[in-house]
Amino acid sequence: MGVEERRQQLIGVALELFSRRSPDEVSIDEIASAAGISRPLVYHYFPGKLSLYEAALKRASDDLAARFVEPPTGPLGARLLRVMRRFFDFVDEHGPGFSALMRGGPAVGSTTTNALIDSVRQAAYEQILSHLEVADPPVRLELVVRSWISLAESTALIWLDGRRIPREELEAQLVHDFAALAAVSAAHDEEMSEILRAMLRYEDPEGPFGQLVTRLLALAT
Repeated sequence: MGVEERRQQLIGVALELFSRRSPDEVSIDEIASAAGISRPLVYHYFPGKLSLYEAALKRASDDLAARFVEPPTGPLGARLLRVMRRFFDFVDEHGPGFSALMRGGPAVGSTTTNALIDSVRQAAYEQILSHLEVADPPVRLELVVRSWISLAESTALIWLDGRRIPREELEAQLVHDFAALAAVSAAHDEEMSEILRAMLRYEDPEGPFGQLVTRLLALAT
């Protein structure tokens, strides 16, 4: 193999192993064995385990960020639900690695890995703003969107601990959470209330946001 081809193979092997166990539990020997090469040859392409982990994380973070990309057509609630399905697909596929990454650990505490995590969060934030068609977000909207991204992360981590709630329910709940966070903020701020009205203007009564309103009204009666 050429140098870059071999590097990409090792990254793929590492990601596969990290999807089953925490990166801290995977040795260079295991990666070498799975790739069908010797341990010294792994070090020929990567100076150490951390550099290989960072390269694997870069590929995974690009994949995760891409899952927040959604065509800007149709009701916002339906768009967010599709994004959440792809997000949980990723979490399901890379469970141990995702958990170790978000919870921290010796292999994930470097400046590089922290920057990659932040880049995914920023990509998600920018995608949500693009769907809201807000170029210069007010501070309350920034708080809503960034809080929701953190909530999605923590919800995914809790779900991975036993998968005690069907993921389809959590995907829908997170979309409802976004609407609820925006609604609470709108109750305190006129600018946010205008953004909320724009969010709901083209919503389908049978869509995620419409379902939330129906459920809340039922609780109030």
